[in-house]
Amino acid sequence: MKTSVTIIVDNTSDRGIPGEWGLSVLIDYSDKKILLDAGSSDLFLENMSKLGIDVKDIDYAVLSHAHYDHANGMPAFLDNNTKARLFMREGTAADCYRDKEGGRKYIGIPQTLLGEYIDRIEIVSADYKLMDGVYLIPHKTPGLVELGKRERMFRQMNNGWIIDDFSHEQSLVFDTDRGLVILNSCSHGGAANIINEIRETFPDKKVYGMIGGFHLYNKTDEEIRAFAEKVRETGIEYICTGHCTEERAFSILKEELGSIVDQMRVGMRVEF
Repeated sequence: MKTSVTIIVDNTSDRGIPGEWGLSVLIDYSDKKILLDAGSSDLFLENMSKLGIDVKDIDYAVLSHAHYDHANGMPAFLDNNTKARLFMREGTAADCYRDKEGGRKYIGIPQTLLGEYIDRIEIVSADYKLMDGVYLIPHKTPGLVELGKRERMFRQMNNGWIIDDFSHEQSLVFDTDRGLVILNSCSHGGAANIINEIRETFPDKKVYGMIGGFHLYNKTDEEIRAFAEKVRETGIEYICTGHCTEERAFSILKEELGSIVDQMRVGMRVEF
């Protein structure tokens, strides 16, 4: 199945099309258009217009996880597109925070999103088939709370604070002519873990590539090199990364993994 992926929003601007701290990706699959995330603002609408994409033509919207830099544009999307439903993972709520200098800061979805647009939202659980050849897959790796602790990320529950285990994060997976392609916008659960999760979920299929942020901007050089080795061990053949990976980590990944690594930028289009 021929598939194309277009980067609508990323940190890295290109060809005069602006970027921001956030991610938004359009996938053309079969005769359907799927929007993964909508960035930090309504910039994605401006960029779509510059790229010749009509927001009204999008058939499905997916939220990768419950953070502002992927969800803040969703109200504008739902206001400008009347047909697509927004698919998000069970447990997604306006409850994500991170410890920063000066205290705990809210980093979650727009706080009115679930209430104002509930009739447009589809909550999914377990492995979910979005359409033929397209799937939403949750984390299945144990112990991800340790990664939440490393990132100093928390969720505010009725009975107090808990460390984020990223149970609100999901991978969007496509079956293409080259094999399965994974999109996971920040990979908080670990990109190598995610690749292995998808391989175990689809044991009879080849995992060809992964597109997304890898949340490496705050990691040491040594941690990035160790991460690259874990990715190498998965045997994946193509990686396109940006957003929360950032330039320093990308340079190290390129040095370690060579030609399989590509850099994400606004307006970029990848075909499979």
